Amino acid sequence: MPEARWITTDSATLAEHSLLPLTGPASIDVFTHLLTRGPVPRVEIARATGLSFAAVTKAIAPLVDAGVVRELGAARTASAAGRPVNPLSVVEDAALMIGIKINPGELIGVITGLTAGIRAELRIEPAGDEVETVVAAAAELVTRLRAGAGALSDRVIGVGVAVSGDVDSRGGIVRASARLGWQEVPLAELLRQRTGLPVLIENDVRALTIAEHWFGVGVDTGSFVIITIGTGIGCGLHLNGDVVEGAFGVAGEIGHLPMADSERVCSCGRRACLETVASSAAILAEIRAGTGKRRLTWDNALRLAHAGEPVAVAAFEQAGAAIGRAMATVVNLVGPEVVQVVGEGVADFDLYEARMRDEFHDHVFGAADRCRIGTRSHSFTDWARGAAVALLRSVVLSGGRTKYLTM
Repeated sequence: MPEARWITTDSATLAEHSLLPLTGPASIDVFTHLLTRGPVPRVEIARATGLSFAAVTKAIAPLVDAGVVRELGAARTASAAGRPVNPLSVVEDAALMIGIKINPGELIGVITGLTAGIRAELRIEPAGDEVETVVAAAAELVTRLRAGAGALSDRVIGVGVAVSGDVDSRGGIVRASARLGWQEVPLAELLRQRTGLPVLIENDVRALTIAEHWFGVGVDTGSFVIITIGTGIGCGLHLNGDVVEGAFGVAGEIGHLPMADSERVCSCGRRACLETVASSAAILAEIRAGTGKRRLTWDNALRLAHAGEPVAVAAFEQAGAAIGRAMATVVNLVGPEVVQVVGEGVADFDLYEARMRDEFHDHVFGAADRCRIGTRSHSFTDWARGAAVALLRSVVLSGGRTKYLTM
């Protein structure tokens, strides 16, 4: 297995530290704006946050002293007072986050810098999906990624882990993950014991949505919905300026809306879930049953559909129709500006896009039809990056401490 290749930046003069020096609400607001929209000058931060220029300068000072923020050279434009504008920028490698995406049979790990740039990546295939086996593999990922960081390894502030299913992020517990076969697993504590680092566990789709909130479509959009298609069908909600977590840690479970026939049994144990007709596994099963080709692979199923084979075409159109109805349901309920369809299944989006859009427009209500629908392919590396960003967000919003992280 190849070792992680570290992508370096000039960080020789950074001050050493383990957590972010955030001193209060103003400091959090300023740093968050700088993270997600930098480089920006103080005057622009003041305008965006509603703070005075002096308050911004006071909030920034500890971050500059710690080497987390630096002042760039004066820009050509000048402030209203006639002073040159010196943009502020976050130092990417001043703090590092490890993100891990857990899939059945595979773990993907990354290290990111403060603005979510991936510095290194590794993959491990554990011997099984048993909890102890996966925890050991995750700990190995952390060890090897930190080793690859060399002299910067002490700047790793924690580990974010993305898992499908019902996740209690505050308690660090995977309540239920049908794909892994897990129930009530205290994953954060188990991994903390193996690594000695703070650990945050997050639902994988919500982690991806958090990354889009800070470093993607959410930067310029007040409200958006992420719909993930592929092995499962997920949904992340960003409304009123923040990611929706739900009172009990469950929100946006579009894959389990009743959008199919009641005889279809989902991997979650319930009937009629969207995933029973729209996940890649469901589509493949439909084509296998219809063609009698029991060993048909996903790639061959795609070839049949692209070639116009009726059973394969019908399976993808059935999936597209169900996704379109589910999407209209979500848009009617929460009214986002944008729906972004992402995931490994987007590469084959042409097979059901037309039917999905038609079904969406047939069921969406009134002006909600103005919602823009976009698509973007995502790899499992992006899910791991989302876990790292979820960790960063938790640390920043708790004032640089490890509130809600298992220590």
